[in-house]
Amino acid sequence: MKRNIVIATLTAAALATGGTVAAFAAGDGEATATQRQTNTSAQAAADRDDADDAADDRDDATDDRTAVRGADVTAAEAITAALKHTPGTALSADLDDDGATAWKVSVVKGDGTEYDVRIAPDSGKVLGAQRDTDDDNDDRAELAAVKGAKTDAREAALAAAHKGTVTEVSIDDDNGTVAWSAETVKGNGHGEWNVALDTGKVTQDRDDDGDDA
Repeated sequence: MKRNIVIATLTAAALATGGTVAAFAAGDGEATATQRQTNTSAQAAADRDDADDAADDRDDATDDRTAVRGADVTAAEAITAALKHTPGTALSADLDDDGATAWKVSVVKGDGTEYDVRIAPDSGKVLGAQRDTDDDNDDRAELAAVKGAKTDAREAALAAAHKGTVTEVSIDDDNGTVAWSAETVKGNGHGEWNVALDTGKVTQDRDDDGDDA
């Protein structure tokens, strides 16, 4: 009788242990499936973001090419006209379209005030200058970088023009090195370039996947 009780007890213990192992195995399987689903969802979201970014880049390039068609005035010429009207240091020039296409040149005067000077892209005439009242620390940092540069915004625009028609030039430090950043269009291509502050050397932006050469 005692022998039968011992066997029954051992059998029950084995069944209990096996059930626990099976439960853990089932739980691990569910966790693995959930993790795979999470990873798949995350990858799909990342792919959608990449596709959206690519679509935005194509739209920007199309807008730039559309704006350039009506622009006889180059970025360098727009900067020259803006500085003649509002003497100071040019931080950027952008061929934008907010209802009436124009060059918008950001200029910081000697007293530290900043103005957005708008230049007609067909004639080079000054359309107006509006003071920028935003207290922007980035602008002060950019001005400090430009003050000691051998290459100014106009010269950067001229250097980048060898790669295509310049639609924008501005200060960029996204890659850890402060440099002029220029965007160009050429044919159906779109390019982004860095222009060194000290030498004026033009190199392709490392984040750019455009097809300009």
